[in-house]
Amino acid sequence: MKPELLKKLKLGLLFLRISIFLVMFMWTIDKILRGSHAAGVFKNFYNIELSNGTLMTVLGFLELLLLACFIVGFKKRISYGLVLIFHFISTISSFKQYLNPFEGPGLLFFTAWPMLAGCWLLYVLREEDTVLSKK
Repeated sequence: MKPELLKKLKLGLLFLRISIFLVMFMWTIDKILRGSHAAGVFKNFYNIELSNGTLMTVLGFLELLLLACFIVGFKKRISYGLVLIFHFISTISSFKQYLNPFEGPGLLFFTAWPMLAGCWLLYVLREEDTVLSKK
C-alpha cells in the first residue's frame, strides 16, 4: 500500500474510533447520571427490567472502563469486539423504530447503521489502527 494512502487510512481509523467513542461515551454517561432513564431504555428496547438505579450506575462504570480501553486501543480484539457486539445488539433491538421511521424520533434510529458499519470496519482493520493507540 502506498505510504500516503496508508497514512490516510490510519487517520481515518483514528477519527472513526474517536467518533464511535463519543457516541458510546454519551450513552454511558446517561447510565451513570440518569440511571432511571437508562433503565427505561433497557426495559423498552431489550425487555430487561433493571429498576435499580445503582445497578445501572455500576453497568455504566463497567462500560466506561471498556470505552477507556477502546479509545486508547488497548486489547483491540476484545475492546473493539465488545463495542461492536454492544452496538450490534443496540441496533437490532431498535427494530420497531425501523418499521415506523416517520413516527416520533424513528428516523434518528437509522443513524445506528452507519455507526455499526464503522464499528465493524474498525474491528476488522484494528491492526492498522495505530495512531494514538496501543500497538
